[in-house]
Amino acid sequence: MTPVMMFIWALIAGLCAVAFGFVTGLFNPDEKVNGLWLVVAAVCFYVLALRFYGRFLARTVVGLNDQQVTPACRLNDGTNFYPTNKYVLFGHHFAAIAGAGPLLGPVLAAQFGYLPGFLWLVIGAVLAGAVQDFIILVASMRRNGRSLPEIARDELGIVTGTATAVAVLFIVVVALAGLGLAVVNALYRNAWGTFTIAMTIPIGFLMGFYLERFRPARIGEVSVLGVGLLFAAVIAGRVVAQSSVAGWFEFERETLVWLLAGYGFLASVLPAWMLLVPRGYLSTFMKLGVVVLLGVGVILMAPTIEMPRVTVFAQGGGPIIPGALFPFLFITIACGAISGFHSLVSSGTTPKMIERESHAPVGYGAMLLESFVGVMALIAASVLVPGDYLAINTMLSPDALAAMGFPVQRIQELSRLVEVNVEGRPGGAVSLAVGMASIFAALPGMAGLMAYWYQFALLFEALFILTTIDTGTRVARYLLQEMGGRVYEPLRRFNWWPGVLASSGLVVGAWGYLISTGSISTIWPMFGAANQLLGTLALCIGTTVLIKMKRPQFLWITATPMVFVGAITLTGSYEMFGMFLGQADSLGDTGQAVALYLDAALVGIVALLAVIVLADSIRQWYGYLIDKKPFTSSEVIILSGGGASPAATRPAISDGVHLPGGGCC
Repeated sequence: MTPVMMFIWALIAGLCAVAFGFVTGLFNPDEKVNGLWLVVAAVCFYVLALRFYGRFLARTVVGLNDQQVTPACRLNDGTNFYPTNKYVLFGHHFAAIAGAGPLLGPVLAAQFGYLPGFLWLVIGAVLAGAVQDFIILVASMRRNGRSLPEIARDELGIVTGTATAVAVLFIVVVALAGLGLAVVNALYRNAWGTFTIAMTIPIGFLMGFYLERFRPARIGEVSVLGVGLLFAAVIAGRVVAQSSVAGWFEFERETLVWLLAGYGFLASVLPAWMLLVPRGYLSTFMKLGVVVLLGVGVILMAPTIEMPRVTVFAQGGGPIIPGALFPFLFITIACGAISGFHSLVSSGTTPKMIERESHAPVGYGAMLLESFVGVMALIAASVLVPGDYLAINTMLSPDALAAMGFPVQRIQELSRLVEVNVEGRPGGAVSLAVGMASIFAALPGMAGLMAYWYQFALLFEALFILTTIDTGTRVARYLLQEMGGRVYEPLRRFNWWPGVLASSGLVVGAWGYLISTGSISTIWPMFGAANQLLGTLALCIGTTVLIKMKRPQFLWITATPMVFVGAITLTGSYEMFGMFLGQADSLGDTGQAVALYLDAALVGIVALLAVIVLADSIRQWYGYLIDKKPFTSSEVIILSGGGASPAATRPAISDGVHLPGGGCC
């Protein structure tokens, strides 16, 4: 490194330290912090991590080598395996992993104060989430793009492989319920928002047919068409909401749940090009564009963070998320710091599209970008007065909130400005939209457009969430068919219509039932725990991969976050299990009690599966590292000259579970 570059990196490190000093209260502890410092601290930390830690992982730990031919080149079939430009690949991977989790989790976790969530978002992403995504991506890339359950089965045996597959299925269903609930709470009795979101479905169909039938390969044309129609839908939504047909789009929660389930079923069974892929592509514009716009808004307006660094709810008793800061903060943040769901993407389409091994760090960088999305969401929620934030995210009265020490100040004014009653809409989506709209409306010339910004923010969030729902439902359907195919062979065929319809119906019925019988206080912690447990399993499998790559000196890279995340999540799962059983017992023999017993069973099953995988893995690690037992690896390494390494023991294989669209969590 040249002296000039050393000086530049030293300046970035110094600026990062100063920014963290203001954020944590080391400097000016009695003053409210400016949102700009959170952006500066996060961006500097990400840049330093990508340059130094990310490069260390790529060069020293896994030894990326462009002389090794990737599956995209070696197995190129033009459909599942095909070399892709690294910038396009980064966009695809980010679109696939960036769902609603980093938007909603940090907003809900703001109940504990902005500081704990901010620290876990940036530090957790660098040391845990991005490490998981990158290691699993490399492991899959060097195993012909196999999925996480298949890697677990190959490297750790049938016990761990089966437990991982079942855990993944449970986790996907619970995740879809948690994210779907946020959409329902945002759209009920909201004709403007419901109309706008509904219009994205015909827009997606039009884009799909435009590319597939009318004007193939005209990406530029369809992009302009889709984005233009999207903005038109936002503007037209206000007209509809103020017209005589507004009642057609004002639904109660129960109706919205099953309309959402119908959409998930439709997106799961239709060809991917028809609806799922074009909607995912459309959402990518919104994801990147709005995040950049929000960042610019924070930089220009430098809003004051109204939320305290740490609230009284850190000790427990919070009205949004039950339990204390430890362990529930980490479970609530979920995807913004580490997401087990990402391991399905890192072992899905992305490893089949990497042209050169040196492009694999897209897995590390994309996770840092998702973490930044979480930081922006946290800022947007934290600029609200705490009483107003709680009034939106709970069903408590203003008097009850005032008695807790959080008086409501502007909730009526905010409702008037966005032209929707925002009080009592838990789930995080509405408070995030109000916070985003407040930042955007503060920009020059935007003062009178807060209602439009609010609906635009809801559209932005819903596109994230619906992309997760359609892709996640399809992934769960694939998993269910693969597992069922071991009992009844035709189910393994993804184009066998009876199997497609039956498995899709079971999946949407399961998450639809969880939404209709649950609340944000039960479903979101359950989703966060399940997702973090899958992250623990992915790090566990990553540790096995490093052992079989003969890199035991680097096991701390995956084992340390695995132990930390696993301990937190198993503790949270134990507390949730007891909490759900206690609530169910107090309700007696009612429908709500049955739902709580089911929630407890789901948490218990996923935690038990995680313990089985961890125990079986530790047993095998002991044999490899201490008893020096021989092992085999499913790694396939083919050199560009045509030679093969000794590890290349497996022939070309099927691609397994893949994500045909974008957006997970």
